[in-house]
Amino acid sequence: MAKEMDLKVARGFALGTRIRSIEVPEKLRHKIKTGVGFVDDALGGEGCTPTMTIMLTGEPGAGKSTLLRQLAHSIHSSGNIALYNTGEESLFQAKMACERLFGDKLGDFQVGEEVMLPKILQHLDKLAAEAQKKGKQIFFLQDSMQTLDDGKYVTADGKSRGTTGKTPQHCTEAIVNWMQDNFGVCFFINQVTKGGQFIGNNTMMHAIDAHMHLYYDQKEKSETFGCLVLEVDKNRWGCNGKNLVLGMGDKGLFEKGSFFKPGFAPTNGAAEA
Repeated sequence: MAKEMDLKVARGFALGTRIRSIEVPEKLRHKIKTGVGFVDDALGGEGCTPTMTIMLTGEPGAGKSTLLRQLAHSIHSSGNIALYNTGEESLFQAKMACERLFGDKLGDFQVGEEVMLPKILQHLDKLAAEAQKKGKQIFFLQDSMQTLDDGKYVTADGKSRGTTGKTPQHCTEAIVNWMQDNFGVCFFINQVTKGGQFIGNNTMMHAIDAHMHLYYDQKEKSETFGCLVLEVDKNRWGCNGKNLVLGMGDKGLFEKGSFFKPGFAPTNGAAEA
């Protein structure tokens, strides 16, 4: 069974294997909706493929943390399991933000403020066992990757001696591996530079399955000038190149419209909006 779930690049298939002999795990054939319509739409219309790791980037104030909270609330409300972990702010702040967004309808999803990734993965192991028994999908939402410690430099008494510039890469790879091994889905926020480029190296970009970017269009000649745009520029499991124009209201982000980049051919054959 473990062999069947191994989705890493080196899967053990001999060179020359016949394509019809490969058995695809049944879980990969069924996408799971987050319940946040524009996110499911941006990923191809049906949501997430189990095993996916999605990186969310965006400029300050674009609504990245708000979007993760909307996802956690919606996923829990749909009956699946959501773990929202933040190292960017206190859970008091997160709770009050959620109260403003959802009021009395706030879903009672799981939260954390853990920075040590090994402890998070241990908790996810427990959630995965629960999810398997109850037939639920597990989602992990991390705000942000830069707050995590991979535990590589932990002393014998369990104290961390700090992180390095490669820590986000190591954490990304560990999370990707966990999602692949356990058919989980992860959304994590990754910080960007002033120029809008994600902080990290190409190894991180290669490891993830999808990349979503939130930004305010500052190009004066653009049809979406001044608008908040959610762009998907990478998606191994579905459509990419799709942009959604969003609004920000009292209840969070919402979709105003969508379009494909001019001249872009959607990878899943979808018609241009």
